[in-house]
Amino acid sequence: MTRPQLMGALDRVLADATIPELPNHYSGKVRDNYDLPDGRRILIATDRLSAFDRILAVIPCKGQVLTQTARFWFEATADICPNHVLAYPDPNVVIGQRLDILPVEVVIRDYLAGTTGTSILTLYKAGQRDMYGVRLPDGMRDNQRLPRPIVTPTSKAFDGGHDEPLTPDEIVGRGLLTAGQWRQLTDYAFALFARGQEMAARQGLILVDTKYEFGTDRDGRIVLADEIHTPDSSRYWMADSYPARFAAGDRPESFDKDFVRSWVAARCDPYTDPIPEIPAELIAGTAEVYIRAYEMITGQAFAFPAEDGPILDRIRRNLAGFF
Repeated sequence: MTRPQLMGALDRVLADATIPELPNHYSGKVRDNYDLPDGRRILIATDRLSAFDRILAVIPCKGQVLTQTARFWFEATADICPNHVLAYPDPNVVIGQRLDILPVEVVIRDYLAGTTGTSILTLYKAGQRDMYGVRLPDGMRDNQRLPRPIVTPTSKAFDGGHDEPLTPDEIVGRGLLTAGQWRQLTDYAFALFARGQEMAARQGLILVDTKYEFGTDRDGRIVLADEIHTPDSSRYWMADSYPARFAAGDRPESFDKDFVRSWVAARCDPYTDPIPEIPAELIAGTAEVYIRAYEMITGQAFAFPAEDGPILDRIRRNLAGFF
């Protein structure tokens, strides 16, 4: 990656991927989705950056980074678990099979880390030791490796509400999944995570924790959906600096993508106030982090899009056969 290439891409962002000719449009925080009558789904990753329940900015190349990082991992784990991918007609686009998304989201964690209300570090610091059907030992430090990886499932809030921690007994007892589905899902998740850690280690990275979403296809098979091991769905640390930083009680070195979030939060109430204009250098710095993450995770050079007009025009050309 070169800085001139990135600066040249600053004005070429994909903020919206509305294509009126495509049916059943649903716009999420980052992706615009279209459900086709034949059971396929078109997922277009935009460059939107979401935080505080709103869109803060658009980050050049972010949608392509997420799509291509997930592609790398989907292809590297296809022997472990079936996934939803059918084709990649564009650097920002996935054609997938439409699934019935299971109502349980799983996060596999190998370190005592996290900042959200459902993270194990937050719960641990609040005095909890029994969580998600697992008991953690006393005396652990922030960012310490766990005795073994654990699964921390939450209810998936389809209505925009908050996810809630679950135990395996609650998942089966409430009828969210059958016992067989839960076993299959966790077998897949642990195997995917082990492959991810092994491959990340070769790149000098620690895969700390990651989120997986699964659905079922028309035959009832459990299939991996959404994305896998991307900078948005996973936490990575730099392996070489982790031991010294942990010993000193410092935060591990990571892909810090929160420049924009921190800048906005320091200047207003991001939940209620208008968002101030975000400097171009801050946008460029965040884009650099995403591109660096792609290159470190995959070991491949990022392919900047050709300068041939607006990104949405390119996507429309590549999807013309679906209109």
